[in-house]
Amino acid sequence: MALRLNTSKLNSLLRPTSVRALSTSSLDRTKSTDNYNAVLTKFANVRACAVLRTPTSEACPKAMQACIDGGFKIVEFTLTTPDCLDHLSAFRQKYDGDVMVGCGTIMDTSDAERAVDAGAEFIITPVMLPDVITWCAARNIVCVPGCQTPTELLNAYRHGAPLQKLFPGVAGGPAWVKAVSSALPMLSINPTSGVTLDNAGEYLRNGAASVGLVAPLFDPVAIQNGDWDTIAKNAEIVMANVKEVGPYVRK
Repeated sequence: MALRLNTSKLNSLLRPTSVRALSTSSLDRTKSTDNYNAVLTKFANVRACAVLRTPTSEACPKAMQACIDGGFKIVEFTLTTPDCLDHLSAFRQKYDGDVMVGCGTIMDTSDAERAVDAGAEFIITPVMLPDVITWCAARNIVCVPGCQTPTELLNAYRHGAPLQKLFPGVAGGPAWVKAVSSALPMLSINPTSGVTLDNAGEYLRNGAASVGLVAPLFDPVAIQNGDWDTIAKNAEIVMANVKEVGPYVRK
């Protein structure tokens, strides 16, 4: 008789007890379980996040607006962008309930606090930071930490990250994601490097839960020239490829 993997039971066992049992009743900035699930459902349905870094504050809202005009419904402002949190707050107010807004390049819990206070609906880190992951997990805030290896991906999951950002890109691309997601089916991998306008759908077909796009979407030359139409067209190409794959089944 073939053995069948009970992923629900395995998921429960792999998560540390401190994350499973932690009470959030007395913690500041705590979100509801419904809010937490709504963020994950949005990722599962949309499956693509626009990750914006611009060298100037002036370019930031124009580039992000072009991306949204092109069809993106999940966007990430990064702290390396001047006045990042001001722009994040403005877009959260403008698109609340339609476009989901998060914050990236979070390096510690103080960054996370400031981002959440500005309106960030999810938190992204460039590397695997257990203190930020557990801070978010205790507050029902979705954290997507940067990981490079299968070990880091699994450790991020075990610390309480429901999505795991694959960064930077790895040799093999979609094939690598397929191999790792098959061997570790509890993971929900979000490649955010090596993803292009044309291969976003391929990553999803090979097991990625969602993808993030940076330079291929926000072409640095287009930003420098104020060519917002090119960014909007890039967004249209990505979202067309992603929609062909369909929603992700949450784990």
